[in-house]
Amino acid sequence: MLIRSPIVCVMGHVDHGKTTILDSVRGSRVAQKEAGGITQMIGASYIRRQDIDALADSLKGRMKFDLKIPGLLFIDTPGHEAFTNLRDRGGSIADIAILVIDINQGFQPQTLESLRILKQYKTPFVVAANKIDVLSGWNKQSTTSFLESMSKQPSYMAERLDEKIYQLMGKLSEHGFDCERFDRISDFKSQIAIIPVSAKTKEGMSELLMLIAGLSQKFLEGKLEMDEKGAGKGSIIEIKDEKGLGTTIDVILYDGVLRKGDEVIFLSENGPKKTKIRGLLEPNISGGKEKYAQVDIIPAAAGVKILAPDLDGAIPGSPIEACIDFEKGKQKLEKLMKNIIFEKTDKGIIVRSDSLGSLEALIKLLTEKKIPIKEAAIGNISKKDVLDAKVVSKSDKFLGAVLGFNVYAMDDAVSASKNEGIPLIISDIIYKVVEHYSEWVASQKEEEKKSAWKNLTWPAEIKALPGFCFRVSKPAIFGIKVLEGIIKPGYKLMDASGNVIGEIREIQHEKDKIEKATRGMEVAVSCDGILYGKDVNENDLLYTHIPKHEFDEWKKHANVLSSEDKELLDKISKILFKTPW
Repeated sequence: MLIRSPIVCVMGHVDHGKTTILDSVRGSRVAQKEAGGITQMIGASYIRRQDIDALADSLKGRMKFDLKIPGLLFIDTPGHEAFTNLRDRGGSIADIAILVIDINQGFQPQTLESLRILKQYKTPFVVAANKIDVLSGWNKQSTTSFLESMSKQPSYMAERLDEKIYQLMGKLSEHGFDCERFDRISDFKSQIAIIPVSAKTKEGMSELLMLIAGLSQKFLEGKLEMDEKGAGKGSIIEIKDEKGLGTTIDVILYDGVLRKGDEVIFLSENGPKKTKIRGLLEPNISGGKEKYAQVDIIPAAAGVKILAPDLDGAIPGSPIEACIDFEKGKQKLEKLMKNIIFEKTDKGIIVRSDSLGSLEALIKLLTEKKIPIKEAAIGNISKKDVLDAKVVSKSDKFLGAVLGFNVYAMDDAVSASKNEGIPLIISDIIYKVVEHYSEWVASQKEEEKKSAWKNLTWPAEIKALPGFCFRVSKPAIFGIKVLEGIIKPGYKLMDASGNVIGEIREIQHEKDKIEKATRGMEVAVSCDGILYGKDVNENDLLYTHIPKHEFDEWKKHANVLSSEDKELLDKISKILFKTPW
């Protein structure tokens, strides 16, 4: 058995420095006398063990281990892609993660989403507290070591940095994680390490790389064992048309070995497919004219481009592995597809995404929000998607939408969207898709509420407040509390027996005239037709009188009503017609 390189995923909120951390890893260098170097792979960056050793001499004594892993493979895949729908759903493509948090901004929405994913998949991680160079008073040092840089900072910086670290520790503690600054940790198995870094200046990168390497080796050694002759297993990251090569697939190989000539099985839009590898390609780093160099064999963990026939329709985010038994492999992939099948409904939104992993992540977010889905698939948004959404909108306008992550809408889809009034909600940030959809629903409901307020009598139950009769008649003016619903000038009021006793002329709140009063408000109303003391007495319950034809109209606007509003409509209907609404 061999020990393969751990696969590292970098996660965190937008603009907190994920890309800069990766760029810093790729460009990591120690003193010129030491040959620090990064190997560029397809969809990944590889740093060798000897280069990590060179970067982190200062930590060897503290960590008390010798590195045995070959190196570290940093994948460029987005966080959710690295953790969803891979490795037969038993885990993720990532072995360990770096959670990047801007030390000045702290926790943000995607930070919390990243934590949720890490917790769900029980993935070990460290926290890179990034942008220490932006802290007031920090003096940049020409070193990749945080400890060395810290020793040269003004004395007050220790307290200033600790204050920021403690804030992160408090937030992580709220989510069930015990954590500490890396150089103060007594047990790395039970505590999460926080490493202050600057991806921009590279201060702290030595400690970050060494800790990731050391922790991977210490706690994942069994998981990293690999049969050097085992069948290659990986995940398709991207499908690309390469000039002179045709359709190729970029793959992260996480187990076993792939060889030129191997048959592989993968998922396509038409189900499982088999093909034979014609070429394994890596970036050409020799400086020649060719963009890629061919290799005959590649062991995990690695990023590689595969050249083979019949790759059209391959699904990004789906598994690929050397095919020994096609029928067995086919059944396995079909089972995988069934596992992400959601509960389809005729009344639901249309969902499109760029890959299997992101599609599953988006379905998960929508399901958590209890948003029904009519259809979910991989690919760009078509005119048919818009027309399908239009059919749904006829029975529920708030579900008549097409959602897309990291895809685009084709021209005919954009035209159909404008013509049919169906929104296309697209984003390259996965949680923003759901957020923007929820905002659209809220705005539509608000518009419908405004329309309902304008044209229909809103159900309301009010109570006459004791001691607040200001005038007994012509008009009667008295204080009331709105127990449920909404009242407006022009609404007719009835008693608990259904007798119409008067009409609201005006509503005042703290001496100001207002257009409506809502649940919980105490206001004064002036009413025509009421004789206070006869038609209305203290503590009496009154209701808005709703004409019979408006009850039918309310059914068309039921989506804007709360459960309390619906119960009140039932109550008023029973008073007036002896039947529920």
